[in-house]
This record gives sequence, structure tokens and C-alpha cells, in this order.
Amino acid sequence: MRRSLALALTVATVCSLSLPAGAQAAPSSRVDFHAKLQPIDGFGFSEAFQRAAVIHGLQGLSAPKQKEVVDLLFGRKAGAGASILRLGIGSSADDVYDHMHSIEPADPGGPDAPPKYIWDGNDGGQVWLAKQARSYGVQRFYADAWSAPGFMKDNGTDANGGILCGLQGTNCASGDWRKAYANYLVQYAKFYRKEGIKITDLGFTNEPDITVSYASMRFTSAQAVEFVKVLGPVAKKAGVNLSCCDHTGWDGQKEYTKAIEADPQAAKWVTTITGHAYSSPVTSPQPTSRHAWLSEWGPGGSTWNENWDDGSEYSGFAIAENIHRTMTDGDASAYVYWLGASVGATRALIQLDGDAYHVSKRFWAFAAYSRFIRPGATRTAVTASDPALKISAYRNADGTKVLEILNTGTARTTTDLSLDSGAGRAQAYLTDQDHSVSPVAAARAHGHDLSVDLAPRSLTTVVLK
Repeated sequence: MRRSLALALTVATVCSLSLPAGAQAAPSSRVDFHAKLQPIDGFGFSEAFQRAAVIHGLQGLSAPKQKEVVDLLFGRKAGAGASILRLGIGSSADDVYDHMHSIEPADPGGPDAPPKYIWDGNDGGQVWLAKQARSYGVQRFYADAWSAPGFMKDNGTDANGGILCGLQGTNCASGDWRKAYANYLVQYAKFYRKEGIKITDLGFTNEPDITVSYASMRFTSAQAVEFVKVLGPVAKKAGVNLSCCDHTGWDGQKEYTKAIEADPQAAKWVTTITGHAYSSPVTSPQPTSRHAWLSEWGPGGSTWNENWDDGSEYSGFAIAENIHRTMTDGDASAYVYWLGASVGATRALIQLDGDAYHVSKRFWAFAAYSRFIRPGATRTAVTASDPALKISAYRNADGTKVLEILNTGTARTTTDLSLDSGAGRAQAYLTDQDHSVSPVAAARAHGHDLSVDLAPRSLTTVVLK
């Protein structure tokens, strides 16, 4: 008995010494990498409204710094490895900064007149950036229109809302512009194809539920369904997937999603459901079996902030939580942040400042997901036993497995996870105030068991090979 007691005490002492000082062991959680949930298309951002041109030196960023910023955004070794680039289809007749120039800036003489397209091969810097992205292996290019050109709308301008002429509820003296607008959108994709970039996904509306002073256009859910049936065949013929409808809120998008699903003619054309998370956050899946993307979101605020965890909506930790909720509560197949890089008091991931740039902790929260969870991955099942830990799991097409573990607690801890298959070799990466997707010796794998040390208020990414 004395020998057994001594052995038990020794085991207990060894176990306690294996934890970091002050840590508490979290209860065991289970991960089933073979229990498939939603497919993953990728993670990305936009550089619309001439932000791509700023990266390309419009406001003084030198060529070496341009390369550094692009490598941060798309590189997988030390950057985010973003896999989706969202492009803005312009509608403005001028190219003043913050406008997106139209490929048809002037009325050709009516909806049935031959269109007068103009292509400058630049598109506000977006062509250059798309080519940069492609060189890093990006294959998903999502082109989205904020508005049709003003002459196609009932208010005569590409700004301040208005409705596409020809849709139900309009009565425009200029006629029915629905087919012309469909051709316009597809022509944009054709111009990009000439530049060597294949537009894979095409959207005809951005936030159709609001009117703003910049490029914008209204669609009700019924009007969106109506236009899908016009654009769908044209987009299909051009080999482009159709998305809809980029409502300002995830819940608001559900009305549009239901309308598409309820109309068999419209449903056959739409590949991807897209929604934003401004007027309502992501709390549940879209009512569809199609891939659903959070196609735009960025935090509010009026300051540049580089902090990891200061309680603000735009801190790195808050962005990590937002990504987690989007993927787990919303079953999203893609997470597309608003701006990758911008100027001034921006909540973009990177701030551009003349020939300098600054990287926020938002960027590293985004990178911790986007670098390791690749297009073609599948989210898999997790049963987390510790409520302070928010865990999501993914299996990539190449067989690598990824765990994203958010420790929302204020104490250092260790969590034990039971895996449905052998863990293999484990590498952990820590993101917190002092680390930016930094390799750390925090994960220990043995057979089907994985133990991970977790810093307080941190994001730990574990890659199993």
C-alpha cells in the first residue's frame, strides 16, 4: 500500500509540474475531424474604392513597401495568406479618389443601343492587386457592384440609392435597363479575363436595403429575385458564379435567401449566398444548403487601433471572436473582411501612411485563421467542455488539421483534447498582445490525445500534420 501511495503521489506531482505556473487544467474536449460540417471557400478582404491604388503607390508607398504589404496580405510564410479578393465594380463617371470608375461612364443612347465600354486596364489599382494575389495562388475573385451607372437608374445617379430601371415598381422614361445591366456586369468579368484574371463570383448588389450618399442602389427581395433571373443565364454563359445579395445584416439577408430558395427559376442560378453583419450580427446559419459567405464586415469606430485586447470592437481579440462566431454560429463558408489596407483613422487590417504602413492586431487575428484554413477545407465537429474556451476545428484537403482555440478567460490554462484520429505532429502558434501568429512549444500530442497550453485572453492555432 505504501508503494502504491508513493506511486500515486509521484504521478500527481509530475502532472502538476507539467502545467505552466499558475495554470489550471481545463476539462477534456473532443474533436471529431471526420464529422463534416460546412465546406470552406476561404478568407479574404476588399481593396475597392481605389484602396488598391494606394497600395500600389498612389499616396507615396514605395515599391519595396508595396511588396511588403502585399506579402503580408497574401503570403503564407509570414502573412495572412488571404485566399479571396473582393473587387468593386465601378459605377461613377469620374475617377476622383474614393470613387470607382465605370466601364460605361456615359449613356450610349438607351438600353437597346450598342454599349460604349471603356477599359483602362487599371480599374482603380484592382487589376494590379488581383495579379499580385494570383501570383500568391489566389484563385477566388469576387466582383461586386455597389450600383449600376446612374443613367440606368430611376434617380439618374449612381449615388443615393435609386432603383434599376425596368424592375417591378419603376417607371423610367429611358426604358428597361435590366438586360443592359446584366451585360455590363458580365463585360466587367470579360475585361478581367483579358488581363489574365478569372472572376469566379459575381454580385449585382451591395447592401440593397439602404440608401447612402455614395454608390448605392436599392433592391427589395422580390426585385433581387427578378433580376437574378435576368443575370443568371448571362453569367452562366460567361462561366461566372452568381452570388446574392450582400444585405447590411446577416438576419436581413435571410429574407433575400428565402425569396431565392422559394423561386425555382432564381434558385437554379445562384451559387453563393452573401450577407454582411452591420445591421445584425451572425448568430445562426442562412436558410439554405448553398455556400454562405460573410462577404463584408468591419468594426465601427473613429480611430486607428493596434491593440490586441482593450475591450473595443476593433481590437484583435474582438475580431478573433467575430471570426469564430461567423464560422461556428453562422456556418459560413467564407469570411471576407471589409478592407485589407487603407489610410487615416481606419479599421482596416493595415494602415497605409505615405511611405509607411502599420499592422494592427486585427490583422494577426485574421491571419491566424486565413493562413492555416485553406480553400477546400471542411469545418469539423468539436465538443468543448470548458465554457471559457471557444474552439473550432478544420480539416484541409491535404489532410492537415487545424484547431483554433480562443481562451476568453483571464488565467493561463491547459486544455486536453481527445481526437478521433492520431494527432501526428503538432505545432502551435500564439496570437496575443506580445505574439503575432508566433510558433510556440505549447502543444503536446500523443496518440489520440492532445494537450495545449493556453495564455490568458489569447488565440492559439494548432496545426496537426
